[in-house]
Amino acid sequence: MGMTKVYPNVPSSSFGSEGVKLRLAGGGSDADGAAVLTVWKKSLLFNCTGFTVFDGKGNLVFRVDNYVAGNKGEIVLMDGAGEPLLTIRRKRLSLGDNWMVYDGETAANPRFHVRKQANLMSSKSLARVSGGCAAAGGGGRGNAMYEIEGSYSQRSCAVYDGTRRCVAEIKRKEAAAAGVALGVDVFRLIVQPEMDTAVAMALVILLDQMFGSSKRLSF
Repeated sequence: MGMTKVYPNVPSSSFGSEGVKLRLAGGGSDADGAAVLTVWKKSLLFNCTGFTVFDGKGNLVFRVDNYVAGNKGEIVLMDGAGEPLLTIRRKRLSLGDNWMVYDGETAANPRFHVRKQANLMSSKSLARVSGGCAAAGGGGRGNAMYEIEGSYSQRSCAVYDGTRRCVAEIKRKEAAAAGVALGVDVFRLIVQPEMDTAVAMALVILLDQMFGSSKRLSF
């Protein structure tokens, strides 16, 4: 059996010298109107790490390109054309794993704040998402927006809003042929209409920083 390939609708030159392509099953939207995205833990640029995200038609919708040699202390989530949507910055001089997320490339008035759960043994929660300004002002709690539960290492997570409604999920991805499960570097992000897909993708990036291989990278 040949290797699974991915075929996004982007120029092959965008993949640098590797020319890697991938074809995956599913995607698009489901019966409930949720957006079903394929997340590939790989940058389009040869000398970068990051993420590349496609819709069900193979169109590039989000990208993250972090230069290996860079040390800016931030991660920028871009749309398919490379325009910045959200900037993620680690909160300095704070206890625990805390992050602020800003619109575009701004550095004031964070949109929301994400705090890693301190004691994973006593809670199934991985992280808590709070309103930005309130959380930045004190204590880090702010107005609760979302709670993230599950296991990121197993690519099995759910995002719940304040009413305990599931608004986004991370799930393992299967190849188009024979239902073969792919590795953890390719997975599905399912986002309900009530949640901004860019915000959902920002939470994926943060989970990877907190619990994935990226947590070992100093940036």
